[in-house]
Amino acid sequence: MSARQTQFLEVLDRDEAEVRWRAVVGGAALGEESVSLEHALGRVLAEDIRATVDVPGFDRSNMDGFAVRAMDTFGVSEEEPIRLRLNEEVLATGIEPGIEVSKGTATTIATGGMLPRGADAVAPIEVTDVDPDDPDFVLVRAPRVPGAAVSFAGTDMGRGETVLFSGTRLTSRETGVLAAIGCESVECIRRPRVAILSTGDEIVQPGEEMRPGLVFDSNGRILADAIREIGGEPIFYGAFRDDVTALRVALEEALVDSDLVLLSGGTSKGEGDLNAVVVGELEPGILVHGVALKPGKPICLAAQGQKPVVILPGFPTSAIFTFHEFVAPLIRDLAGQPTEDRETRPARLAIKTQSERGRLEFLLVGLVEDEERRLSAYPMGKGSGSVTSFSRADGFVRIGRNTELVEADTQVEVTLIGREIPVADLVVIGSHCAGLDLIASELARGGYGVKLLAVGSHGGLAAAGRGECDLAPIHLLDPDTDEYNVPFLGPGLRLLRGYRRMQGIATRREETRGIEALLEDPSVRMVNRNRGAGTRILIDRLLDGRQPPGYPYEPRSHYAVAAAIAQGRADWGVTIESIASEASLRFEPLWAEQYDFVIPESRWARPAIQHLHALLDDPNSELRKALAACGFTQSA
Repeated sequence: MSARQTQFLEVLDRDEAEVRWRAVVGGAALGEESVSLEHALGRVLAEDIRATVDVPGFDRSNMDGFAVRAMDTFGVSEEEPIRLRLNEEVLATGIEPGIEVSKGTATTIATGGMLPRGADAVAPIEVTDVDPDDPDFVLVRAPRVPGAAVSFAGTDMGRGETVLFSGTRLTSRETGVLAAIGCESVECIRRPRVAILSTGDEIVQPGEEMRPGLVFDSNGRILADAIREIGGEPIFYGAFRDDVTALRVALEEALVDSDLVLLSGGTSKGEGDLNAVVVGELEPGILVHGVALKPGKPICLAAQGQKPVVILPGFPTSAIFTFHEFVAPLIRDLAGQPTEDRETRPARLAIKTQSERGRLEFLLVGLVEDEERRLSAYPMGKGSGSVTSFSRADGFVRIGRNTELVEADTQVEVTLIGREIPVADLVVIGSHCAGLDLIASELARGGYGVKLLAVGSHGGLAAAGRGECDLAPIHLLDPDTDEYNVPFLGPGLRLLRGYRRMQGIATRREETRGIEALLEDPSVRMVNRNRGAGTRILIDRLLDGRQPPGYPYEPRSHYAVAAAIAQGRADWGVTIESIASEASLRFEPLWAEQYDFVIPESRWARPAIQHLHALLDDPNSELRKALAACGFTQSA
């Protein structure tokens, strides 16, 4: 017996055993490889994925009906409908509009049809009738608000937006996102190749003849399928008799062809057990032989160089227990895989939600914990056509068919999409920004999981006040002091300075006029922002009470504003410089805006927060360099 073999059955504490083994074999994710979308299911992204198109790619009708100007329908009722002249085109799917919807007109449109210029809402057929006196007119019997039955271009995903982050395990939800942006192949972390060698004179394979004293090899099948479940690629070499020469040759071959080798059986000191003999001949060889576990005490952890080799106990229960205790975490690390679970959870609904009577609704939600570990469910929004909502949701709430409104603070039951709520080192709720994507990506590279819920500055501030998030990005201007963010801090909240970003007027490149000239031209249309957004406050301040054409057109993101201008549905709008540049728009700077992070005092010392603090404080950090490259400058 060699010197290395004298450590057999030196029983170690479980954690000490893992530390000793991992100090040699490590566990960094393997290299990357290009994988076609057809074979990407279950793989782990090795790169951030950015949308190369807007999704939807145009303002899209969500219902069959008529494209209208919402302001034309204000005040109408069943008894007093409005009479609108029909334009001479029918917008089926795939048809580009050619006629602008002007005052007093409407255009027939199908579900999925492209919203024409001038229209900002759809009146569904259920609230309309063809005028019995003149079929060239339609009667609208219910008022519509701007954005009703419309999905705005870029609202789901905007061109240039980071839609999936490196380290994401691709389920059908994420592959749907990739398909939606036309992604044919992606760079993924290579799957660990795991060799499996079953050993012992008593082993026979399923289907072979059984006789007394023999056992079917269940371990080979259990291990192969467990490896596949967690993202590895099993290579089953078969069962080997207790022949040291044959076993040595098989082990040498397995070490060449795999990233990790598992042997099953032969881990104690019985005379017929040869696994420890051949593994003991490796360098450094056996590192741990015997761990204080029940079952699984005789496990052997070893290595050839930095390549892990494990001898699992022969009894199936012990083998699979020790596999999940030591080997599965290493395979997940090599494959870049997270752990998942699936159950239901009680939660408090964070935001008031409307539903449609007569239908059972499945409301997608993201889940966060407050300081008391009580769950709050945040509706994901974006509508039934959204693919990102489903990919980022933690679960869904069933809203009964006779319910029209679920108030905030209502207790709901959340069915998880995965098998557990993904653990995040940093929960971010508030205003979204392209710079926030850079921050999340940098934190992910540092080993921190990030959960992002975009609810706007005011929503994030409220979430921080309730202790539901670690970080609330805000950009709120106090009109009394002209100071950003600080005046809005409540008790128990602290501010981490983020960066300055330039807000300005975006137009198509051929437009050369300034804002006042644009406002004086009645043929020029603006694109606004949704109420409650920090940018909307700046827009209303700029307009000073004026409501130019397009004022009711209120998409919810900078990306959607840029898409509306680039595609000609609007002529100008307010967005940030990086988004305008991404969309190849002309940009006229207006305000240098401060984008900061509100943090509950109780969460200030958390590792992810302190790591971010250090990155933002260092002007030479990779994060600061990435932000600066996109036009986000360090705060004064």
